[in-house]
Amino acid sequence: MEIGQVEAFLAVGTFGGFRRAAQALRVTQPAVSARIKALEESLGVPLFDRGRGGPALSAAGRALRPHAEQLLQAVALARQAVHNLRPASGSALQIAAALSICTYLLPDVLKRFQAARPNVMITVRSGHSKEVLEMVLRGEAEIGLARSLHHPAVETVSLRDDPLVLVGRPRAWPARTRRVRLEAVADQPLIFFDRGSSDWTLSHGLFRRAGLVPNVVLEVETIETAKRMVDRGIGLAFLPHLAVASEIRRRRLAAIDIVDAEPLSRSLDVIHPRQRPLSAEALALLQVLRAAVSGTIATPTRRRRR
Repeated sequence: MEIGQVEAFLAVGTFGGFRRAAQALRVTQPAVSARIKALEESLGVPLFDRGRGGPALSAAGRALRPHAEQLLQAVALARQAVHNLRPASGSALQIAAALSICTYLLPDVLKRFQAARPNVMITVRSGHSKEVLEMVLRGEAEIGLARSLHHPAVETVSLRDDPLVLVGRPRAWPARTRRVRLEAVADQPLIFFDRGSSDWTLSHGLFRRAGLVPNVVLEVETIETAKRMVDRGIGLAFLPHLAVASEIRRRRLAAIDIVDAEPLSRSLDVIHPRQRPLSAEALALLQVLRAAVSGTIATPTRRRRR
């Protein structure tokens, strides 16, 4: 049993398919298939039931999963032990972050963090929240920044809620018209982003529960693209408040209140493995993050040179 095989097994189980697992692991889909096949041959049992709905864990796969997670945790601890032997003259911090957090929160946070700790080399990798989880579990990142993410192998620290806000072009939505019913929103041209993501699912679920079919005129891959389409007057979009707060303050976008529907919200979370204490660098970054989401970015204490 090889580490790469175990990583592939957990990735397929987490993402529900070989293609998305390959994307998360940054390898080809045939490579993932080969690793799973080799692992199944070494154990003598199938780990997945292959059906039309995609691969699902077999009884053997469900039995293996907690042990596989423990194995990768042990590997992460071993990597951390070696990493902690780095020279005192400098240090490193690996971060994994969801795309929206990477784009709209981290730049200001890291600017202030590095002003206080210039000797810390920071590596940032981005992806969807599930990909962030995988990077943390594999030991590729000491901490992860994700949205509404809980897993038994990680500790989750929720920083704050980040609601999905319906936004439109201010010129087309004067202040007196910004309270509407969901049925009226469903008839408006709508722009959705990142098909299959949790934000996409939340937005569609709002209409589905009300028995409405949204008038989706455009689907795009990124939040920034969706914002530009709204700015051009193509339609309305449900976007994370973190991503549009600046435009709303500057009146580049208008927030529209839906009076007869529950608010859509997710949390901004920091995750790290339960069995591994955070380094001094990670704790200092967490301090800056907490200050940032509360509205006042604090500067961590500068270390004295010895």
